[in-house]
Amino acid sequence: MLGTVRTGEPFTVTITFKDNPNDPDRWQFTVRSVTCGKPLDGAVMAHAAEAVGSPTPTPTPEAGKQFCVVAIDALNAGKSEAVWNADNTVSLNVGDTRYTQSQQDSAYASDYAQYFSSKGQPGPTFGLNPGSRGPAHGIFQIPTGQQPTSIWVTSGTAITTIDGVEPGYLVLLK
Repeated sequence: MLGTVRTGEPFTVTITFKDNPNDPDRWQFTVRSVTCGKPLDGAVMAHAAEAVGSPTPTPTPEAGKQFCVVAIDALNAGKSEAVWNADNTVSLNVGDTRYTQSQQDSAYASDYAQYFSSKGQPGPTFGLNPGSRGPAHGIFQIPTGQQPTSIWVTSGTAITTIDGVEPGYLVLLK
């Protein structure tokens, strides 16, 4: 573990790629909020529907689950343009149970990225240059009635690799 922080406290991770260890991505993240039990943002979903030219029904979580939206501020603290998103790199935890984005949840997170980019707030999903900052979102589904207790943000390209759980930061929510 690289460290423990609370919501609203910035932390920095260096993501070294095995194919380019001399130019690692470096990000400063601040988890701004976690909102559970509410529908996904209607403006975001309307923008996504407009982009494909057809009405999209309001997304519903899997039976017995609720959506949780994690809002993160991301600053590219590296030396070159970099791309980052919550796919396989962030988990929302309820006690010792780890939830990651499903493929559909990842698509919803992409809808958030496209919406904010269209509003002049590009985020790391599509790439940010050094010194640039933007919003990132993770969409997770946890059991209805449960409250998340923490978030894990890995410094790797996946939470778990052949070597085990990658180092990262634990963001405490309570």
